[in-house]
Amino acid sequence: MKMHIVTSLALSILTFSSSSWAMDKVYVANPGQSQWQMVANTPLECQLVHPIPNFGDAVFSSHASKNINLDFELKMKRPMGETRDVSLVSMPPVWRPGDSADRMTNIRFFKQFDGYVGGQTAWSILSELEKGRYPTFGYQEWQSRDQRVEVALSSVLFQPSYNVFSDCIANLLPYSFEDIAFTILHYDRSSVQLNKASQKRLTQIAEYVRYNQDIDLVLVSTYTDSEDSKSESQGLSEQRADVLLQYFQSIGLPEDRIQAQGYGKRRPIADNASPIGKDKNRRVVISLGRTQI
Repeated sequence: MKMHIVTSLALSILTFSSSSWAMDKVYVANPGQSQWQMVANTPLECQLVHPIPNFGDAVFSSHASKNINLDFELKMKRPMGETRDVSLVSMPPVWRPGDSADRMTNIRFFKQFDGYVGGQTAWSILSELEKGRYPTFGYQEWQSRDQRVEVALSSVLFQPSYNVFSDCIANLLPYSFEDIAFTILHYDRSSVQLNKASQKRLTQIAEYVRYNQDIDLVLVSTYTDSEDSKSESQGLSEQRADVLLQYFQSIGLPEDRIQAQGYGKRRPIADNASPIGKDKNRRVVISLGRTQI
């Protein structure tokens, strides 16, 4: 079986077509076609794309998150018509004929969806490419029982783009939209400025908003404890809301995408009879909304 796969892939690279092996459809970029392109390189997203002629694209992506992550998708111009079990094999390039083909794992691609691989297997595909090998997906053609489809990723010109991709992953923000979409920050007594811990958190929110063009609403709601009169509490709350409004404007967020409202000592979330309860009630709730794609 290994020799069959090696022969099929070798012939496809040498002849630049799949016609040389009647029973297989082989899709792979020959050395002159092979490209690796960074299409996203921001603190929010890294995306590395490899076009596969006549088939589609191989796409590696990683996103801002608390945890390092990696996704791989085999994007097909013609979606798979049936769910298929897929073999993933690391193939040697034709200029290293003495090397063996190594089976990596078996996975499943689902009907009418792009092929997805995540976690450790996605990292393993990158590792094989870095070694100069050709990770190859193999499965039965759904329209023809006697044909097998092989889709290979070429390692030609991979390394320079992979270096950029690795640097991008290292510079991703260590939090996602979900981590900051709803945040409660706190104030010291009578201050219109957030306490130090909350100022650090606000900086993180601002950094994410600055890079994410999909954020279409920042909703700011400020509250006080019950220490002062109703009018004093309302005035302090509105001052706090105005400070945050100006802050988000200063980082480039349009005014029509910010809503800031002071609620004074209304809507307490804790007992104002205790110091701890008062600390909890002196708060601002920041909610982010983003365009749904």
